[in-house]
Amino acid sequence: MLVLLAGIFVVHIATVIMLFVSTIANVWMVGSSNYGTISTGLWLLCNRTCTQLPVSNEDEASLKAVQAFMILSIIFSVVALVLFIIQLFTLEKGKRFYVTGAVMLVCWMCILIAVSIYTARFTNTVAFSTNPHHGYCFILAWICFCFSFIIGILYLVLRKK
Repeated sequence: MLVLLAGIFVVHIATVIMLFVSTIANVWMVGSSNYGTISTGLWLLCNRTCTQLPVSNEDEASLKAVQAFMILSIIFSVVALVLFIIQLFTLEKGKRFYVTGAVMLVCWMCILIAVSIYTARFTNTVAFSTNPHHGYCFILAWICFCFSFIIGILYLVLRKK
């Protein structure tokens, strides 16, 4: 049981770190241009230097929603981690980690919404570039989506022994 708890804890910390990286780094879409590689993220457009991400008026609300849901997913993931640690020491024997699992599933839903909006609105759109493709931050966000769902379900099923 201790190995299972330690494994879940390590995967949860890895998920939090990957959420931070995928939200902060600017490599959601990558393309090439005459000047080299161009990458865009949720915040900046980077070539040799990084500048504010140029977004049309119709896409601005979508980008703000993606940014907000990714930040919310980080917050809920950290809250779930803190709740898990608190419940680990205060929960009675035989009880389940319902609150931690519910918060982690809310994190999962926030990641799903953010990445789905980004996929629908911003795929294959890198300004001033040709041959755009997804970067590692986009892939990390999908990995976090999978991990947060698995962790959330494990918390709901897990009993304290």
